[in-house]
Amino acid sequence: MIWQIQADLLSLLGATPLEIAELVAYDDNVFDLGALAAAPPPALPLPDEPGVEFWEARVREAGRRGAAPVLREHLPQLAFPIGERVSESAAYRAATRRGVPPASLSEATGLPLRHPERIELALHPSPAGRVVVIIARDRLDFVALVRALGKRNEPAPVPDAQGALALSGYNNWSRLREHRELWERTDPASRAATWGEELARLQARPEIYQDRLVVLSDGPYSGVPAAAMGLPESAWREASLAIRRDHECAHLFTRRLLGSMRNRLLDELLADYAGIVAAAGRFRADWLLRFLGLEHLPRMRAGGRLEIYRGQPPLSNGAFRLLGEIAAAAAANCERFDAAELAAAPRTARGQALALAAIASHRAMDLAAPDGAESLARTYRALASRYDPPAAA
Repeated sequence: MIWQIQADLLSLLGATPLEIAELVAYDDNVFDLGALAAAPPPALPLPDEPGVEFWEARVREAGRRGAAPVLREHLPQLAFPIGERVSESAAYRAATRRGVPPASLSEATGLPLRHPERIELALHPSPAGRVVVIIARDRLDFVALVRALGKRNEPAPVPDAQGALALSGYNNWSRLREHRELWERTDPASRAATWGEELARLQARPEIYQDRLVVLSDGPYSGVPAAAMGLPESAWREASLAIRRDHECAHLFTRRLLGSMRNRLLDELLADYAGIVAAAGRFRADWLLRFLGLEHLPRMRAGGRLEIYRGQPPLSNGAFRLLGEIAAAAAANCERFDAAELAAAPRTARGQALALAAIASHRAMDLAAPDGAESLARTYRALASRYDPPAAA
């Protein structure tokens, strides 16, 4: 039945049978929606992950001493420069794989930063719980951090359009050392295991020593200049940072709650919804279309961000053109939904989480359908009814 509804919509857009088959396969919703029907319903926003407590203390420390020196003490990659085959050195492996303190290693000469005073460390409240955010307000410093934390300190290329790096499963040796200190204070008479045995046990509990981190720049979002947005340069940089931050947090939300995040239109529509609301106070379909390169539909701007979400194998040219039409219709319906359901009352973290869950409960083509806004509203209300009405508003 769902397939037929989608096929009917695509036929109205002029899709051929082959293009219909491509787009229906592309638009498959792989989110684990069963999590939304659990009893009792999942806590929204999601609870903080275990590593957040460690970083809460580091954020306070950064407020006194600056973020860069604090980060250098707890992210061993920042103790090494960027260079060819740095990651192959014995010192680098000792620091990043075995947790040897970099201060004891002569090769740990530090990661050069142009403006360390413009590095920030924060905990951002989001539907995914509080998220550890590192902000670099200098482009070259952002590139250095991406290479250090995401490229093992190798001089790998960082695309000009990249403005964020999300790290999952980051081994935090400082947390592991804290765990060992606590473990060693345990009464030896009641502790049968050796430290080696405790380490083996911890492999089944990565939440004790692994973190999620998001590294952000404040460069123009999606490469769109301030003039195209009708905003002053400084205002657009702050808006870009907010969009990028909440976009990445939305991806973390679907990964944690619904078990997936992909480079597909639905995921990006959901994530940009979160980011645009954070920056503009409401969802704006015109912003989303400009970010995707669809501001002049039916003409699609070459190099627009939608090209990244073409799928694998890539959609044919005809199907990709139709994807742009689907994105535009879905964005318009999301704007109508947001204005009708959420604009009148103060925004809350739970309300935003429920809105993201409602979007995730659809396919992109469902959102693009003539009743897409109404379907979103029904889903949002049904989800919200599972919580206390005042909290879900």
